[in-house]
Amino acid sequence: MSRSPSPRRPAVVAALCAVALSLTGLAAAPATTAAPEPSSAAALPYQDPSLPVADRVADLLSRMTLDDKLGQMTQVEKDALVPQSDLATYRIGSVLSGGDSTVSPNNAQTWADTYDSLQRTALGTPLGIPMIYGIDAVHGHNAVRGATVFPHNIGLGATRDPALVQRIGRAVAEEVAGTGIDWSFAPCLCVARNDRWGRTYESFGETPEVPSAMTTFVTGMQGETLGSGPASVLATAKHYLGDGGTTGGVDQGDTQLSEAELRAVHLPPFKEAVRRGVGSVMLSYSSWNGVKSHAHKYLVTDVLKGELGFTGFVVSDWAAVDQLDGQSGFTAAEIATAVNAGVDMVMVPHDYKKFLSLLRGEVSAGRITTARVDDANRRILTKKFQLGLFERPYTDRSLTPGVGSAEHRALARQAVRESQVLLKNDGGVLPLPKTAKLFVAGKSADDIGNQSGGWTMGWQGRSGPITEGTTVLQGIRAAVTDPSKVTYDRYGNGIDGSYTAAVAVVGETPYAEMRGDRPGSLGLDQEDLQTLARLKASGVPVVVVLVSGRPLDIAAQLPDWKALLAAWLPGTEGDGVSDVLFGDHAPTGKLPMTWMSSASQQPVNAGDGKTPLFPYGYGLAYDTGTDPGPDPDPDPDPAPAPKSCSAQFRVASSWSGGYQAEVTVKNTGTAPLTGWSVAWDLGGSTVTSLWNGSLTVAQGRATVRNTTHNGALSPGATTSFGFTANGTAGAPAPQCAGT
Repeated sequence: MSRSPSPRRPAVVAALCAVALSLTGLAAAPATTAAPEPSSAAALPYQDPSLPVADRVADLLSRMTLDDKLGQMTQVEKDALVPQSDLATYRIGSVLSGGDSTVSPNNAQTWADTYDSLQRTALGTPLGIPMIYGIDAVHGHNAVRGATVFPHNIGLGATRDPALVQRIGRAVAEEVAGTGIDWSFAPCLCVARNDRWGRTYESFGETPEVPSAMTTFVTGMQGETLGSGPASVLATAKHYLGDGGTTGGVDQGDTQLSEAELRAVHLPPFKEAVRRGVGSVMLSYSSWNGVKSHAHKYLVTDVLKGELGFTGFVVSDWAAVDQLDGQSGFTAAEIATAVNAGVDMVMVPHDYKKFLSLLRGEVSAGRITTARVDDANRRILTKKFQLGLFERPYTDRSLTPGVGSAEHRALARQAVRESQVLLKNDGGVLPLPKTAKLFVAGKSADDIGNQSGGWTMGWQGRSGPITEGTTVLQGIRAAVTDPSKVTYDRYGNGIDGSYTAAVAVVGETPYAEMRGDRPGSLGLDQEDLQTLARLKASGVPVVVVLVSGRPLDIAAQLPDWKALLAAWLPGTEGDGVSDVLFGDHAPTGKLPMTWMSSASQQPVNAGDGKTPLFPYGYGLAYDTGTDPGPDPDPDPDPAPAPKSCSAQFRVASSWSGGYQAEVTVKNTGTAPLTGWSVAWDLGGSTVTSLWNGSLTVAQGRATVRNTTHNGALSPGATTSFGFTANGTAGAPAPQCAGT
């Protein structure tokens, strides 16, 4: 490895020293030609940081050859760049590390050295355009051993704490920037509607409100404005659009919805991310009514870039353009279809020579216009300038020691404890006394890999001590007054009736997309069931800590458990679980997903009329167990203030045979509401989907009640729910009742 360069070395210095290279023709092998060099470091407008970004972009574009521009539209896997000099030879604009791409030794320093070496190569071109490096830092800088791994999004959704998520975004950005990397493929803003989907844990929740609220992660990662500060990292809103709504929860499947439903359920988080200035959007592998997202000009160009006003750049998913015709291997037609649909940068990720040759051929033939190429480049270069890559192309080494810092781990521990959802607590068995004699069992009790889940030290993740952190068992032992009173056996062997309680940490083992789909059973595996049976046979109260990336089918086993705590996939800070088990912090998490009564219910979501085991938004708190005693005020209580509300019905859109409506609920009284219900005559309509409420229908009349997160309304405050329906809306007169 060559000597580490200064982080402040301007890119133009490299440009002045570069050897000019240029691609010509359709040949895969490049030809070299000379290009004039700038006469001084301050000679060219695009090199002047005092100029507006738009002016710098325009000046740079005017100097770029077609090969320079096509290279900017190309993203290549780091390990595919052989030799590394191809990065400059082919003018590659972006490098990424896929889910299983790593460095050796795997630590923050090596990652930073690798980044700087690649960046130095990228700057060795006549124009000195820096590369931008992308990675899936989806719950922390999860490819780097020793980095802080936060709870997956499903757990963060359970916190209902957008401010916390923004702080997490900032911490992740600091760790990512500490390795030089300037672009993260996060956050995932999917609205997961079927728990069979293997990416359910990447969703903040099943209704659009929670993922929309958690777009604060974008602000945390990028800063208030992109490039504002030393650790501003480009964020990515993904996967656009509707990947969480595929039929059967099939990964990369087909989302079969009306446009109204697609807009109502799946579009709002992306709209909010765009409002927050997200720098990039990644498209989904999935299709909408049979048309793949990467080929959908209406969704990408018309809706995202036009209607929503997205000014960043659109990147494809891993080799997704290659999937458009259903055959392996790039074709010119696939490339033209994707680029003309609005894809600005193609994640190739391996066969970049063939890709560039085909792309150049499509431009030369006029099937991709130069205006479309310039638009893509303008979007990409704008973000590079805004990030400050032209002035600060190398790793800021002052950030490198912060990877896995105590401060970030403390934040992750807070996120873990806020994400815990208490689903059952018979007899107040929780919180556990710290003096108790405890038996701990289960395959995930002492396994950092299991509790971190997929996308941790590898694409699919894996079990075992894969990185540094605190397991749930270690957290329990650290919390009790006498660790010798805690016995652990993975399989539950050796338990007897002398223990105060048995803590079983069970659930799913790591997986990611594709391999994580569960079209059959959604229950516990045989090892878990056998472990739980041994614990039950002892007669000791069983407390289950469920480590999983989604709700599981556990209704048959639930009667055997005194308590159930949904821990989701907490990441490296397992002591956040013990914080709740022992009452140092009360459980505050609320379900971000409806919990099925059985797998046969899938899909099951709030407002669909199905009876779940636990409804969306459910979450118990600890009872203090104290009697407040008699009212010290001898005067009689005053009469309660009247509680009243109004409901305003609005048709948001309509189509032949159906419509979408929104109902605004307002507290018109003088006292706070703790809940509300709205009822109206359907007039022959049939509700097909509903969000932000719970629906019942009887004798042609619909009643929608609040969910747990929108029932409390102060005087004058409003909330809303929406639905789609078959039929015609008519002119309903909804009646509102407050409690």
